[in-house]
Amino acid sequence: MIYLIHRDNTILKVLNSEFKEVAFEIKASISITLFELAIKHPEELILWCHEAYVSYINKVDLDVIFHHKQILASFSVSGKYYISDDIGYIDQSVFVNVNKEVCYPTWLMSSDVGGVSAQFLNSITKEVIKFENFDYFLTSMAKLTMSEGVFCYSEPKLLIEKPSVLVEVQEISKHELFKFVKQHYKWVWVWMLFLCYAIFERKVILLPLLKSIFYKRIILKLKEATIQSTNKVVSKKEMDIIIPTIGRKKYLYDVLKDLSNQTVLPKNVIIVEQNPLPESVTELDFLTTESWPFNIKHTFTHKTGVCNARNIAQKQVESEWVFLNDDDNRFVENLIESVFDKANQFGIVAVTTACLQVGEEPTLSQVHQTGIFGSGSSFVKTEFLNQVSFNLALEFGYGEDFDFGMALRNKGVDVVYCPDIRITHLKAPFGGFRTKLKQLWDDEVIQPKPSPTVMYAFLKHYTKKQLLNYKLVLFLRLIKKESIFNYWSFVKAFKIKWSASLYWAKKL
Repeated sequence: MIYLIHRDNTILKVLNSEFKEVAFEIKASISITLFELAIKHPEELILWCHEAYVSYINKVDLDVIFHHKQILASFSVSGKYYISDDIGYIDQSVFVNVNKEVCYPTWLMSSDVGGVSAQFLNSITKEVIKFENFDYFLTSMAKLTMSEGVFCYSEPKLLIEKPSVLVEVQEISKHELFKFVKQHYKWVWVWMLFLCYAIFERKVILLPLLKSIFYKRIILKLKEATIQSTNKVVSKKEMDIIIPTIGRKKYLYDVLKDLSNQTVLPKNVIIVEQNPLPESVTELDFLTTESWPFNIKHTFTHKTGVCNARNIAQKQVESEWVFLNDDDNRFVENLIESVFDKANQFGIVAVTTACLQVGEEPTLSQVHQTGIFGSGSSFVKTEFLNQVSFNLALEFGYGEDFDFGMALRNKGVDVVYCPDIRITHLKAPFGGFRTKLKQLWDDEVIQPKPSPTVMYAFLKHYTKKQLLNYKLVLFLRLIKKESIFNYWSFVKAFKIKWSASLYWAKKL
């Protein structure tokens, strides 16, 4: 263990695991010193800490926090970051609105306290820019490597308790923010940031915009690394399967056959069958006429809705892990086994797979933290699944997957995408939404835009500036389809529809 103690972008001392000072030539830049420490101590975990928080470092849980070599974690004591919340103007990802109370996936980093393995630092190719500002450097490193499979977190457990004294966080200047956006996003987002300031704050940020033109986007690659977590997340290798179904008898039968052929068989398959017709009965005769190598829990209900069906099924779960499945999925015989192997390798408790249509190939190849959650193609450890439920306010609408994924993240669960674990989604032509519920706003003259269920989810989980960014992006996407002679009436109609969406979202 190596501790790098600093203040005001200057290193004060370097300590070993016994907190004794280490003789080391300290460079002017903290980032350069960090890399040189990694070269000299290639097997160590390197932590940085502001001098004000040294006595609060949680030495006991460091092995749990950094349970494999590709973890980059920090914690902002004040809750503020060098990168301001203005980043929401161009970034709608789930990684921006950080829940400071739990371990939360984010590329927003803090120099207050944090750590990374020397092995990770040594895997970064020479293209990385070692910025003078330590907060800028840490955030840049996280932003560039997160998509490459590095696991980045805000981790409150880095400290044993909240310090009584807070160090003031220097917020990024407008010049540096435009520079950061140009270096880490596609060029179009620099102009979007400029537009957002102009429209929503009535500010013309012209000089930072022009200056940013001279910066190039940073492309960073990591040397291939083997990951093996020390966290034990699978002990019993027991899996329950949740399947909501409506009018898809043949497809469901095929799903059960795929489950019967698994190399690791599920313990319980929990089926919630829906049919709104008052006199209807189950059509799933094969559940009892055929023999299955697992226990089937079958619930028949006249109440439709996939959120309600999944909540009913969740209450019947017994096993250590749960597979949230759809009734028209197909998969290979080692699906469950592969999920267990991947969970143990990375020490993760929520896995979202590549859910592809026939003939489709995944566009991403790297296991990484993700902002998506597929409620028909994901695996979650039961102890965490039991802490959340599907939001019935979003029934028969859109946004329930996003909302459920966010509920998990706000409980400290990192959702990880594993593209090499694949499920084929057949997109069956019947079932699902064929019994359409009449929404509260269906009879209104002014139809809301976007859907109030989507607005509901965004109001709940986005920052204010992320919501404004979504509003502007939606506006620009829609106005492209309009005639230039219709622009004025379109703008008026858009404002009215947006207000209607806000109204009904708050009703929900």
